[in-house]
Amino acid sequence: MFLSDFRKEFYELVQNQRVLLFVASDVDALCACKILQALFQCDHVQYTLVPVSGWQELETAFLEHKEQFHYFILINCGANVDLLDILQPEEDTIFFVCDTHRPVNVVNVYNDTQIKLLIKQDDDLEVPAYDDIFRDEEEDEEHSGNESDGSEPSEKRTRLEEEMVEQTMKRRERRAWEARRREILFDYEQYEYHGTSSAMVMFDLAWMMSKDLNDMLWWAIVGLTDQWVQDKITQMKYVTDVGLLQRHVSRHNHRDEDEEHTLSVDCTRIAFEYDLRLALYQHWSLYDSLCNTCYTASRFKLWSVQGQKRLQEFLADMGLPLKQVKQKFQSMDISLKENLREMIEESANKFGMKDMRVQTFSIHFGFKHKFLASDVVFATMSLMESTEKDSSGTDNFTQALDSLSRSNLDKLYHGLELAKKQLRATQQTIASCLCTNLVISQGPFLYCSLMEGTPDVMLFSKPTSLSLLSRHLLKSFVCSTKNRRCKLLPLVMAAPLSAEQGTVTVVGIPPETDSSDRKNFFGRAFEKAAESTSSQTLHNHFDLSVIELKAEDRGKFLDALVSLLS
Repeated sequence: MFLSDFRKEFYELVQNQRVLLFVASDVDALCACKILQALFQCDHVQYTLVPVSGWQELETAFLEHKEQFHYFILINCGANVDLLDILQPEEDTIFFVCDTHRPVNVVNVYNDTQIKLLIKQDDDLEVPAYDDIFRDEEEDEEHSGNESDGSEPSEKRTRLEEEMVEQTMKRRERRAWEARRREILFDYEQYEYHGTSSAMVMFDLAWMMSKDLNDMLWWAIVGLTDQWVQDKITQMKYVTDVGLLQRHVSRHNHRDEDEEHTLSVDCTRIAFEYDLRLALYQHWSLYDSLCNTCYTASRFKLWSVQGQKRLQEFLADMGLPLKQVKQKFQSMDISLKENLREMIEESANKFGMKDMRVQTFSIHFGFKHKFLASDVVFATMSLMESTEKDSSGTDNFTQALDSLSRSNLDKLYHGLELAKKQLRATQQTIASCLCTNLVISQGPFLYCSLMEGTPDVMLFSKPTSLSLLSRHLLKSFVCSTKNRRCKLLPLVMAAPLSAEQGTVTVVGIPPETDSSDRKNFFGRAFEKAAESTSSQTLHNHFDLSVIELKAEDRGKFLDALVSLLS
């Protein structure tokens, strides 16, 4: 069931209990977790934190801990499946679910006792009515003993006939109801999409309890920016939520002005910025950032010689010397940096890039360290999906969680270096896919497969990295193709996962259109295609549009997907 008062129905309930936190492996979940940890610290709430990267880990961890805990909090996992069916908990176990995945499973919505949803009701949920999908079992057996032996009076026979007609009508009604229920559920569950950031939901809770700190506000901002970077929400939703957070930023800054230490060495200042849409440019060179940001790389078509020329023309139009552009941003002439944003925006408009600046936030730690929200998202994401030797999933999770604290800036800077490597590899892979025509049209969708042995292929074995690569590849393909029909198609992408087990990760990306509502239909399509061909698949990821598949079943799985979507 949906909770209306998070403070009363959730926080005050768990405040005096030991709770277990299951946190998914994404940046928004980490930020929500940090806010909740800070609140728990304020009120001395005992908790255990368990990172989970998929359904299997969640089930295993729950079996391991279910004896010791009654209260479980799930962040960014659990809302879009029937939790009770998967975990089979005891009757006194209670789950609090704060999750951005939509649609919310109907059993979770209408279970009043064990499932408590920390989900904003103003999100466009469109949950079907209870009576349309649930129906009490009717007792149809009460007349089964009245067998006719042919000798009873005629009135009794008439009554029996009436009852049989009535039962037939009831059965017919039930069949019609079941058909309608299937239709309603199909319409409701057909598309997968995302709602309000979990970090924002947790920040709202902190604000309602007057315990919102500057750090918590920053984590809420990073959580929202993560959704924007990964194209999980529409531009409209992003701008609306930025507006909400901007009011909180003004309130915090106003409050801090009254205190004396606004200019101390270790103060934290958050500011609303109308900044450039260039990845990590303040920690890189402007040239590298232009070459490795999806927005500029795809618009210039940098994988072609013509595209490289256009980039040179762009730099010439701005009047920036190559020597300045190719050195670290921090080392550029101050006179150039003063009006840099305006100069880049003006030239970008001439080159058809109308959205070169975007609403975002920055944070200053003291006088030396400044980060944009997207910098932190890229750094944390890279730490979490790091493929460095000797690093397990739990280690990566801990590193990523630590990098969000201002006391661990060295980890954040390490994350930025990994992010640069990842962005470079992404653009190089896109260039090789487009130059060797690896993106092919299968009819209802585009398909691209990375081969074993491709440079940096291991960087894309993790779901978030592969999803980001797929989105960027689709954007670049749409910019490069002249085929109008192909511009409107979704993309299915496969990358090798494990050579020993012969598995690949497959991800589905919705079409790249300006009016796109970011709804993804591949989750259900993958399930049906796997079912109809008995392909060996593992639907382990919290995003239903990411699956693991045996390489030998790839052919029949894709054929089934083509016929399903045609």
